[in-house]
Amino acid sequence: MFSKSRINEPGQKAEADKAKAPEAPVSKPSMDFTPPAPKGKAVASVLSSDLTVVGNLRTTGDIQVEGTVEGDIRAHLLTVGESATIRGEIVADDIVVNGRVIGRVRGLKVRLTSTARVEGDIIHKTIAIESGAHFEGSVQRQEDPLAQGRPTAPPLPASGPAPAVEAS
Repeated sequence: MFSKSRINEPGQKAEADKAKAPEAPVSKPSMDFTPPAPKGKAVASVLSSDLTVVGNLRTTGDIQVEGTVEGDIRAHLLTVGESATIRGEIVADDIVVNGRVIGRVRGLKVRLTSTARVEGDIIHKTIAIESGAHFEGSVQRQEDPLAQGRPTAPPLPASGPAPAVEAS
């Protein structure tokens, strides 16, 4: 089944390489390069359990918090890990709370798992609260909970105030 090759013998290696080199067909690189398919979804940014962030976080992507955040968070998908504590407002399309949140929660879909601890108001379009979750605050359903808090221009008056006239 196995046979000893001359390549393994000392002094024969150089001769064997010379003999094989002309026999091996030289392949030219193909010009039909196809780039790899684009990746479906970016990986979530993870804030590990030993990390404390003081300040606001904003992303259009996903965040998974396992540590402590003292500030507001805005994201597409926010996952609050079991060991996480967030002190501030969180705003996201999808929010899954496994840990502790002290502050307002605003999201299209909000889910409090059985290990969640939330102290603050929740403004949502849809909500799910699992048995065992601790929640202290109010719950309010809105068609677009993300619209609240977005800066909007104040309405312009139809007719401006009359200019002040000083009497002389």
